[in-house]
Amino acid sequence: MMRWQLLVTTLSSLSVLGGATPSTCSSSPATLHLPDAPYDNFFYSDCNTAAQVVITSPQPDSNLTLISPRFIAAWPAGNSGVCAYFAPENGVNGSLSIEVVNSTVGNPLAAIESGSASSSNSTTSYYGVTGTIRFNTSASLTVPILGSIRTIRDFVEGPSLLQPQIQDTINVTSLPNGGASLQRLWLDNVTTTHLNFTPATNGSVTINNKTLKFEAGDYVFAAEFNYPQLTQLSPAQVLSNSSTALIQQDPERTTALSFLSYSTKLLAGAWRFLTYFGRDSMISALLLEPVLSKGENSAMEAVIAAVLERLNRTDGSVCHEETIGDYATWLNQQDGIVSTDPQYDYKMVDSDYYLPILMNKYFVENSVGKSRAKTFVSIAAGATNPNNKNLTYGQLAAINAERILRLAAPFAGKNNQTQANLVRLKDNQIVGEWRDSTYGIGGGRIPYDVNTALMPAALRAIASLSRRKFFSTKSSSWAILADKYAQVWEDETLQFFRVTVPKSQAKQLVSSYAQTIGFTGPNQTDSIDDDVTFHALSLDGNDNLNQVAVMNTDDCFRHFLLNTTGSQSQLTAFMNQTANNIRRTFPAGLLTGAGMIVANPAYGENPVYAANWTSGAYHGTVIWSWPLAMMAKGLEQQLGRCSNTTSSHGKTTQPDFCKDDAVYGNVKNAYNILWDSIDANTPQLSQEVWSWVYNDKNETFVPTPLGVMPPPPGSSSQTESDIRQLWSLTFLAVTRNTSFE
Repeated sequence: MMRWQLLVTTLSSLSVLGGATPSTCSSSPATLHLPDAPYDNFFYSDCNTAAQVVITSPQPDSNLTLISPRFIAAWPAGNSGVCAYFAPENGVNGSLSIEVVNSTVGNPLAAIESGSASSSNSTTSYYGVTGTIRFNTSASLTVPILGSIRTIRDFVEGPSLLQPQIQDTINVTSLPNGGASLQRLWLDNVTTTHLNFTPATNGSVTINNKTLKFEAGDYVFAAEFNYPQLTQLSPAQVLSNSSTALIQQDPERTTALSFLSYSTKLLAGAWRFLTYFGRDSMISALLLEPVLSKGENSAMEAVIAAVLERLNRTDGSVCHEETIGDYATWLNQQDGIVSTDPQYDYKMVDSDYYLPILMNKYFVENSVGKSRAKTFVSIAAGATNPNNKNLTYGQLAAINAERILRLAAPFAGKNNQTQANLVRLKDNQIVGEWRDSTYGIGGGRIPYDVNTALMPAALRAIASLSRRKFFSTKSSSWAILADKYAQVWEDETLQFFRVTVPKSQAKQLVSSYAQTIGFTGPNQTDSIDDDVTFHALSLDGNDNLNQVAVMNTDDCFRHFLLNTTGSQSQLTAFMNQTANNIRRTFPAGLLTGAGMIVANPAYGENPVYAANWTSGAYHGTVIWSWPLAMMAKGLEQQLGRCSNTTSSHGKTTQPDFCKDDAVYGNVKNAYNILWDSIDANTPQLSQEVWSWVYNDKNETFVPTPLGVMPPPPGSSSQTESDIRQLWSLTFLAVTRNTSFE
């Protein structure tokens, strides 16, 4: 189980970086130490810079084909970083351990601020971190990577890809103090990254071609680069005035949130995703909305503005991920373009729908946002993406709304509720929503979450925004049209994804699946007390699967984003099946002692299910933090509707399931079971994703880092989890409602 150690001094104020000079910060730096063996994570930020250092050191039980000694320094600025792989000189894998230790240099990290003091945006100003690294035995630095986090990810997560155009430009030189320096000039011919090592004790560094050799001992490292830094939001700036007590109550998570929050965007996660991801930031803002700052220069407006700035003006698509810095220059060169301009990825289909949902949450449902709407829509775009110059934020939002209405129209037409008219992934793409790994939705072309929840929720939001004239001249007609479309999508989409497995068959499938994966715990078939119902992850899957019959957590989108008012019998059945799947323990359901897993393939009859959704797969039988938060909040909202005594035309607006004692009790029970699991796994909640190992002796599911699990069949490498993920910090705002206990 992960432990975390906290060493934090909260930033009380941050100067504007454009005028900052080295060593002029008025407050102490913020630091975090987050151990998660075999990974050790250190965060450092002050008014000039922000950086994360990750040390990987094999443990006695480590799989040495997956885990080797490694140093990473990562910067939010430019999504940049350095990476160094080490090997023991004696050739015995597992004999080398490395660690960052406290020293006179840093405790354990300190900032580097060198060069010109005129501006942090000057290309002659270097920023970074320094500290002391300890080798228990002699070692070689075998693979250095300098420049972009994306370049590091290509090596770490892919088939060890290194581009000669980038890698061959690394220079190695000796330093006068007995150390050595690796340097690389970026493809922009302006930015340079340095990674230096200097003996702190009696050790020595020798150079053999581009390989550095270290004697056992302590060495001072310095990782720095001269790239424009970002303006970080302090915890007090990212949180609303009414939520600043969280800074003292929860310093670790609020410091992590600050590390990922900047004046122009919020970043997805550390270390692998230190850049803009549209879906991640909008889901995070929706869940964190009660505690985020609002108004001009706020966190909420930073999220919405970042999405609009990167919108594709030609078709209204929302950018999924931006590529910046050295990697953007490299991609441009591959396209025959000499440019450092960012590139924007529009391959996802789900991101489009979050935008109106978030705008409605802020500009309609929040009083501060409501007062800001008129000013915000008139802001001129183009500060980030020059392609959007000469458009306002309001015009870009309207282009996005137009896209959604256009895509909704075919299915909403009279007698047009067919599978062919549902939203599909874009052509030539195998991913398109949050389960964006190769087999995340089983090769399906029609995703469950997008069609049954995101589309109708976005339409409801467009109607709401239109009624408040948010879209100017289009508002009157769109208000009526969007509500009409939304009702059809709410009522008619679930039927395409519904999977019902008869009780006897369900027991047989679960028993067989447990044997197939070698699960040594109880198979839980005695908890299957009725037919099992769930909704397929997608339609039109691999191996000619019409429905990808994997039980999953994506019901949470509908619970959190919609208050359906159409088919009451459908809503009652939907609430009940969600509750059943949560309260049943894996392999019969979604619950484990390590948390609620996001996918359970036990009810799929094809062998491909057990092979593709494993405990080592990125979207397999693993636990993600944010679906826990969204499911918990979604069930709370649905249960909350049962306390609604408001009448409409003489009739109560309470859903029918509230009056069904068995269903209501089942949902409330599931809510509490879910929260018991969340509370039991508090140490993991701020991570991106984690897995589990079943302990036969204690009969428990033990939370385990995904990065140490065997990768699924067909994968040559494992995906690491970020130790801190933006949307995994949402439990700052999502808390247990004790009135439902």
